[in-house]
Amino acid sequence: MKQWAKAGLVGLLLVATAAGAGEEEAAALVAEHANAAQTLTLRTPEDWVVESRAGQPEVTEARGGLLVVRVLRREGELGLDSYHVQCMQDRLAGPMKAEPQVDYEYDFRQGRIGERKALDSAFVVHYDEPIDGHKDWRQRHVTVVGQGESLCLIGMAPRRVWKKSRQSRALLDAVMTSVRPD
Repeated sequence: MKQWAKAGLVGLLLVATAAGAGEEEAAALVAEHANAAQTLTLRTPEDWVVESRAGQPEVTEARGGLLVVRVLRREGELGLDSYHVQCMQDRLAGPMKAEPQVDYEYDFRQGRIGERKALDSAFVVHYDEPIDGHKDWRQRHVTVVGQGESLCLIGMAPRRVWKKSRQSRALLDAVMTSVRPD
């Protein structure tokens, strides 16, 4: 598998947001996990649970407290815009369990990681029934395409937690930026 640019996902995330993970949050990522397909790794705090979806070895979800990071990887270079839109449909519950409209924080910010193209969007989904005690969840989708693969990173947190906890925001960004191909 071709290697990522040296800047890795950290470079993309710093372009997309001013609030990068601090040293303390990055140091808390003591556990390393591989997805079921053995095509990527990610780091999490020790107490997070990391699982792949049954029958989908390229879909991995990491959960810690109320924070969720989901990674979708596909072999081959899919269309960046279409894959990003597809990834933005990946939610905590199906489309019939949420309002059809979302509140965008920002949408389709473009960037590059070396030779790879990237898109970044963030929005709040309003669910009909609470999920883990919260109806409103902030989701951030970072899609990266190039060098023979397509990757979507999804960071999710209850909107209230996202707004009130700088530490939770930094930890979510740290886990997202820890993703590396094997």
